[in-house]
Amino acid sequence: MRSHLLNGTTAELYRSSVTDGVERVANKLATTKRPFTGVTPDELAPTIAAVDLDQPLGDSSAALDELERVYLRDAVYFHHPRYLGHLNCPVVIPAVLGEAVLSAVNSSLDTWDQSAGGTLIERKLIDWTTGRIGLGPAADGVFTSGGTQSNLQAMLLAREEAKTDDLAKLRVFSSECSHFSVQKSATLLGLGRDAVVSVPVDRDRRMQTVALAAELEKCRRAGLVPMAVVATAGTTDFGSIDPLPEIAALCDEYGAWMHVDAAYGCGLLASPTRRGLLEGVQHADSVTVDYHKSFFQPVSSSALLVRDSATLRHATYHADYLNPRRTVQERIPNQVDKSLQTTRRFDALKLWMTLRVMGADGVGQLFDEVCDLAAEGWRLLAGDPRYDVVVEPRLSTLVFRYVPEQVTSPAEVDRANLYARKALFASGEAVVAGTKVDGRQYLKFTLLNPETTVADIAAVLGLIAGHAEQYLGENLVHAS
Repeated sequence: MRSHLLNGTTAELYRSSVTDGVERVANKLATTKRPFTGVTPDELAPTIAAVDLDQPLGDSSAALDELERVYLRDAVYFHHPRYLGHLNCPVVIPAVLGEAVLSAVNSSLDTWDQSAGGTLIERKLIDWTTGRIGLGPAADGVFTSGGTQSNLQAMLLAREEAKTDDLAKLRVFSSECSHFSVQKSATLLGLGRDAVVSVPVDRDRRMQTVALAAELEKCRRAGLVPMAVVATAGTTDFGSIDPLPEIAALCDEYGAWMHVDAAYGCGLLASPTRRGLLEGVQHADSVTVDYHKSFFQPVSSSALLVRDSATLRHATYHADYLNPRRTVQERIPNQVDKSLQTTRRFDALKLWMTLRVMGADGVGQLFDEVCDLAAEGWRLLAGDPRYDVVVEPRLSTLVFRYVPEQVTSPAEVDRANLYARKALFASGEAVVAGTKVDGRQYLKFTLLNPETTVADIAAVLGLIAGHAEQYLGENLVHAS
């Protein structure tokens, strides 16, 4: 079995095996006509259940043949222009090249003696990102698995920096449109269910700073501690950006840690035209960025950035076998000193390769394209009497609802929209997301593919209307 170990003696097998896999994926990308086959769990499960993992196939070519049946054939392909679902982006080739390199070399970014140059590359990218944000000379950060982990670590730092040891007194403020990981983080950190205060949003789904100020004052008068305010720069549902300068001023007044969840909106850091939408982010104490959303990177590629590098000490633990305390005095750069993870992939290499090949402006132009597309899609929806669109987009998300010409109950409209989304997914013709707005069922386009066109949007809207009308028509027949 040593013949399967990657080393100097198996380099040719490595080359041929990976080339075979790349050829198959490339062929799949070139021939895929729709984002999904429409396969159901019940249909696919027997195929995978029939695989006997105790009976190896013997070679990678046979395994790839099998993989076609159990995965590649029915995968959801984010590169397709009619994938309009979640915050999944098509990926750029330099990043995929970086993925291939990092997987083969397999560096672990916890200590210098496992990664060497990888450590310095990650640190360089952290410095580059904090520079783009404007966090100042004492800033630092670390790559993470995603926005949820970044937000968790930010809340950990905020908890440790708070001016009390009584966890029951701590409060976190975030808008009603913020990511669920804020509540999850509070629970994991032992703060309790009541610790997160939900702040109302305005018509554009941005945090109301007047309401935030009232909640902060209420907190102070009750003898509680405003641990953190989580502002969102690109909410998952609407792509809305909270008023960062005003929130920063309130955080300063009440002594609260300011965290900006820019997992989605971080693409603005590279935008040649829209950088101003993030004005105020430079005042944050910590910032979450997901390069695997709006920098067109493969999962996973995320980071937590902080204004003051000293605050990362709250994640520092020393082990004699890994990062003994003496290594700090010896100025040995161990990234585990900053991270919630120990063993950690060299995900930074993907962004490094992207910037070295395309440049930041190249990435930003792609993000600008999808934001421009969303603006055109909003105009299309606003002019279509079949649809109610919620807000004009700031980034690349459109939330809307099919509304039949004939008046029917809101609950029936809910069911029609839910049916249309499910029917569209089952057909495989397109993939769209869904959410609820003020308790009602809505649909969502998350536009992260520059190859998507207005014609694609119009076509998908036509398909949605057709499915919704079919549902309503069949229900009308059954009711009569």
